[in-house]
Amino acid sequence: MTNGVRTLALLVAISLAGVGASQAATRNHLSGQRSVYLSRAAGQPVDWYPWSAEAFKRARELDRPILLDVGAVWCPWCSLMDRDTYTNPETADQINQHFVAVKVDFDASPKLVAQLQRAQAVLNLPAGLPLTSFITPDGKLYFGAGYLPSEGKGDKQSFQDAAEHALKQYTNKKQIDEESFQLEVAR
Repeated sequence: MTNGVRTLALLVAISLAGVGASQAATRNHLSGQRSVYLSRAAGQPVDWYPWSAEAFKRARELDRPILLDVGAVWCPWCSLMDRDTYTNPETADQINQHFVAVKVDFDASPKLVAQLQRAQAVLNLPAGLPLTSFITPDGKLYFGAGYLPSEGKGDKQSFQDAAEHALKQYTNKKQIDEESFQLEVAR
Protein backbone atom coordinates (compact mmCIF):
# COMPACT_ATOMS: atom_id res chain seq x y z
CA MET A 1 0.00 0.00 0.00
CA THR A 2 1.34 3.42 -0.88
CA ASN A 3 1.55 6.24 1.63
CA GLY A 4 -1.21 8.13 -0.23
CA VAL A 5 -3.60 5.15 -0.05
CA ARG A 6 -2.76 4.55 3.64
CA THR A 7 -3.37 8.20 4.43
CA LEU A 8 -6.68 8.12 2.57
CA ALA A 9 -7.72 4.90 4.35
CA LEU A 10 -6.79 6.43 7.72
CA LEU A 11 -8.77 9.61 6.99
CA VAL A 12 -11.82 7.58 5.92
CA ALA A 13 -11.60 5.45 9.08
CA ILE A 14 -11.29 8.52 11.29
CA SER A 15 -14.21 10.28 9.63
CA LEU A 16 -16.39 7.16 9.85
CA ALA A 17 -15.54 6.78 13.53
CA GLY A 18 -16.49 10.43 14.10
CA VAL A 19 -19.81 9.99 12.31
CA GLY A 20 -20.68 6.97 14.45
CA ALA A 21 -19.75 8.80 17.65
CA SER A 22 -21.76 11.91 16.81
CA GLN A 23 -24.79 9.85 15.81
CA ALA A 24 -24.56 7.86 19.02
CA ALA A 25 -24.30 11.10 21.01
CA THR A 26 -27.46 12.50 19.45
CA ARG A 27 -29.63 9.36 19.60
CA ASN A 28 -32.67 9.72 21.74
CA HIS A 29 -35.61 7.52 22.69
CA LEU A 30 -37.20 7.67 19.24
CA SER A 31 -34.92 5.12 17.59
CA GLY A 32 -36.91 2.20 16.25
CA GLN A 33 -40.28 4.02 16.18
CA ARG A 34 -42.63 2.97 13.35
CA SER A 35 -43.81 6.51 12.76
CA VAL A 36 -41.89 8.30 10.03
CA TYR A 37 -42.41 11.61 11.86
CA LEU A 38 -40.90 10.24 15.07
CA SER A 39 -38.07 8.31 13.42
CA ARG A 40 -37.00 11.45 11.50
CA ALA A 41 -36.31 13.10 14.87
CA ALA A 42 -34.27 10.19 16.24
CA GLY A 43 -31.00 11.92 15.34
CA GLN A 44 -31.93 15.35 16.72
CA PRO A 45 -29.93 16.63 19.71
CA VAL A 46 -33.16 16.91 21.76
CA ASP A 47 -33.58 13.90 24.07
CA TRP A 48 -37.04 13.03 22.73
CA TYR A 49 -39.29 10.36 24.18
CA PRO A 50 -42.39 8.99 22.49
CA TRP A 51 -45.68 9.50 24.42
CA SER A 52 -45.17 6.89 27.13
CA ALA A 53 -45.34 6.09 30.82
CA GLU A 54 -41.53 6.19 30.82
CA ALA A 55 -41.55 9.88 29.81
CA PHE A 56 -44.05 10.83 32.52
CA LYS A 57 -42.11 8.83 35.11
CA ARG A 58 -38.90 10.63 34.11
CA ALA A 59 -40.62 14.03 34.39
CA ARG A 60 -41.89 13.16 37.89
CA GLU A 61 -38.44 11.95 38.98
CA LEU A 62 -36.78 15.15 37.77
CA ASP A 63 -39.72 17.43 38.70
CA ARG A 64 -39.62 18.95 35.23
CA PRO A 65 -42.40 20.01 32.91
CA ILE A 66 -42.95 18.09 29.71
CA LEU A 67 -42.41 19.79 26.37
CA LEU A 68 -44.86 18.09 24.04
CA ASP A 69 -44.38 18.49 20.30
CA VAL A 70 -47.16 17.24 18.01
CA GLY A 71 -46.53 17.25 14.29
CA ALA A 72 -46.87 15.36 11.03
CA VAL A 73 -44.62 14.50 8.09
CA TRP A 74 -46.93 16.35 5.71
CA CYS A 75 -46.92 19.58 7.78
CA PRO A 76 -44.43 22.13 6.38
CA TRP A 77 -44.39 24.19 9.62
CA CYS A 78 -43.62 21.03 11.60
CA SER A 79 -40.68 20.26 9.32
CA LEU A 80 -39.48 23.85 9.60
CA MET A 81 -39.66 23.75 13.39
CA ASP A 82 -37.75 20.46 13.43
CA ARG A 83 -35.01 21.93 11.19
CA ASP A 84 -34.92 25.45 12.64
CA THR A 85 -35.62 24.94 16.32
CA TYR A 86 -34.97 21.38 17.46
CA THR A 87 -31.64 20.97 15.66
CA ASN A 88 -30.32 24.23 17.16
CA PRO A 89 -27.68 23.16 19.75
CA GLU A 90 -28.51 25.96 22.22
CA THR A 91 -32.22 25.20 22.04
CA ALA A 92 -31.61 21.47 22.43
CA ASP A 93 -29.45 22.14 25.50
CA GLN A 94 -32.19 24.33 27.01
CA ILE A 95 -34.78 21.62 26.40
CA ASN A 96 -32.60 18.79 27.71
CA GLN A 97 -31.71 20.71 30.89
CA HIS A 98 -35.18 21.94 31.84
CA PHE A 99 -37.80 19.67 30.26
CA VAL A 100 -38.63 16.10 29.43
CA ALA A 101 -39.27 16.25 25.69
CA VAL A 102 -42.06 14.15 24.16
CA LYS A 103 -42.84 13.95 20.45
CA VAL A 104 -46.20 12.75 19.07
CA ASP A 105 -47.18 11.91 15.50
CA PHE A 106 -50.46 13.64 14.62
CA ASP A 107 -51.52 10.82 12.29
CA ALA A 108 -50.61 7.95 14.63
CA SER A 109 -52.35 9.33 17.74
CA PRO A 110 -55.68 10.88 16.69
CA LYS A 111 -57.42 10.53 20.09
CA LEU A 112 -54.53 12.10 21.99
CA VAL A 113 -54.17 14.90 19.44
CA ALA A 114 -57.91 15.67 19.53
CA GLN A 115 -57.73 15.87 23.33
CA LEU A 116 -54.70 18.21 23.17
CA GLN A 117 -56.29 20.44 20.54
CA ARG A 118 -59.50 20.73 22.58
CA ALA A 119 -57.49 21.50 25.72
CA GLN A 120 -55.43 24.21 24.02
CA ALA A 121 -58.58 25.73 22.51
CA VAL A 122 -60.29 25.75 25.94
CA LEU A 123 -57.25 27.60 27.34
CA ASN A 124 -57.34 30.00 24.37
CA LEU A 125 -53.99 28.72 23.05
CA PRO A 126 -53.10 27.91 19.42
CA ALA A 127 -54.40 24.46 18.51
CA GLY A 128 -53.04 23.88 14.99
CA LEU A 129 -49.85 22.21 13.80
CA PRO A 130 -47.25 22.09 15.00
CA LEU A 131 -48.78 21.87 18.43
CA THR A 132 -46.30 22.85 21.13
CA SER A 133 -47.60 22.13 24.62
CA PHE A 134 -46.15 22.40 28.10
CA ILE A 135 -47.65 20.05 30.64
CA THR A 136 -46.91 18.98 34.20
CA PRO A 137 -45.69 15.46 34.97
CA ASP A 138 -49.21 14.59 36.13
CA GLY A 139 -50.73 15.74 32.83
CA LYS A 140 -51.94 19.30 33.38
CA LEU A 141 -51.66 21.38 30.22
CA TYR A 142 -50.75 24.88 31.36
CA PHE A 143 -49.15 26.62 28.37
CA GLY A 144 -48.92 26.10 24.64
CA ALA A 145 -48.16 27.55 21.26
CA GLY A 146 -47.89 26.64 17.61
CA TYR A 147 -44.77 27.11 15.51
CA LEU A 148 -41.89 28.60 17.53
CA PRO A 149 -38.72 29.55 15.63
CA SER A 150 -35.35 29.32 17.34
CA GLU A 151 -35.11 33.13 17.03
CA GLY A 152 -38.03 35.55 17.26
CA LYS A 153 -39.23 36.84 13.89
CA GLY A 154 -41.42 39.93 13.81
CA ASP A 155 -44.33 39.28 16.15
CA LYS A 156 -43.44 35.57 16.38
CA GLN A 157 -42.11 34.58 19.82
CA SER A 158 -38.91 32.52 19.87
CA PHE A 159 -38.84 29.02 21.29
CA GLN A 160 -36.40 30.15 24.00
CA ASP A 161 -38.77 32.91 25.14
CA ALA A 162 -41.75 30.55 25.19
CA ALA A 163 -39.75 27.94 27.12
CA GLU A 164 -38.64 30.53 29.70
CA HIS A 165 -42.26 31.62 30.14
CA ALA A 166 -43.33 27.97 30.56
CA LEU A 167 -40.62 27.39 33.17
CA LYS A 168 -41.69 30.46 35.16
CA GLN A 169 -45.31 29.33 35.07
CA TYR A 170 -44.32 25.82 36.16
CA THR A 171 -43.03 27.16 39.48
CA ASN A 172 -46.53 28.44 40.34
CA LYS A 173 -48.22 25.09 41.06
CA LYS A 174 -51.28 26.73 42.63
CA GLN A 175 -52.01 28.75 39.50
CA ILE A 176 -51.49 25.65 37.34
CA ASP A 177 -53.98 23.73 39.48
CA GLU A 178 -56.55 26.50 39.01
CA GLU A 179 -55.90 27.41 35.35
CA SER A 180 -54.91 24.23 33.54
CA PHE A 181 -56.55 21.40 31.65
CA GLN A 182 -56.10 17.83 32.92
CA LEU A 183 -55.08 15.41 30.18
CA GLU A 184 -55.14 11.63 30.24
CA VAL A 185 -51.51 10.67 30.71
CA ALA A 186 -49.65 7.64 29.43
CA ARG A 187 -49.67 4.84 31.95
